[in-house]
Amino acid sequence: MTHADAPARSEMSFITNELDRCSDKRSDTAWLTGRLEAADAAIVLSNAQQLVLNTSGDAISMRHTLASALALGALREEMIFLGQQPDGSGPLFATAISKTDEEVEAIEGVTGIDLRTLALQRHLQDPDLSALSQARAMIHWHRTHKFCSRCGEPTKLAEAGYRRDCPSCEGQHFPRTDPCVIMLITDGDRALLGRPPRLAPGIFTTLAGFMEPGETIEQAVRRETMEEAGISVGNVAIVSNQPWPFPANLMLGCIGAATSSEIKMDENELEACRWCDRNEVRQMIAGTHPAGDMIPPSISIAFQLIAAWLDGEISPP
Repeated sequence: MTHADAPARSEMSFITNELDRCSDKRSDTAWLTGRLEAADAAIVLSNAQQLVLNTSGDAISMRHTLASALALGALREEMIFLGQQPDGSGPLFATAISKTDEEVEAIEGVTGIDLRTLALQRHLQDPDLSALSQARAMIHWHRTHKFCSRCGEPTKLAEAGYRRDCPSCEGQHFPRTDPCVIMLITDGDRALLGRPPRLAPGIFTTLAGFMEPGETIEQAVRRETMEEAGISVGNVAIVSNQPWPFPANLMLGCIGAATSSEIKMDENELEACRWCDRNEVRQMIAGTHPAGDMIPPSISIAFQLIAAWLDGEISPP
């Protein structure tokens, strides 16, 4: 079976956020109040684990009215302004509610679902999924930064949710995005794929890791590959990037050329790591691998890197 016979490659998720974030309006309290109370305003809700979707209409929706959001326990003072459509319509806000998964499922007209599952099901268009990635990252940050890291006192939402202020010590705290390198390392017609323990059985993927202070993207690729697989890397090219809201990462997709081939796997990071030739990767994508091995789904940048290399679209510099 050739790669051309495999299912068509679809776009990775979370990359088409169309919202105008109106950053110049975030300190205008009257404007924000007007947007929140607009007839076409919508609220994205989440509890600690899942998005809380609206099932009261003909189709599942991520949008709740302000009244229904408040009825479900949302707080006006914790509303995060995500943005509005480029034409000025449809202001979108997001916030967390304290209800458990069980409590959510007991309420008529709503249901809980995690964003990864929602993206895999593709019930929503990607602009909405992309807006949800923004919402999830912001809600997670607010939920985990209720107290000042300088003095420990409670903080308050400011700048439409893009800052939290401490009334006690006047400290200001800002949402974080954590950059991660994710890299396909190749050796001629072979690709280096590994299996972190967190993945479902049989899934092999590209190596990845968090960037550290004071290093370039290329340096992070070389360091992480050496740490996880014991493989040295020469030339590196930056290919693409993807917001990955689990919880708030920016994945920096790269391809690199190996300068060594003997794998010395770090068993604390990986439970398997091996070189895979193009035929084996084709089998993984097509679902015909003799051992049932697979690569991650097409919503991820890992899939896109692997498939682009297999199709000859990318190669190390």
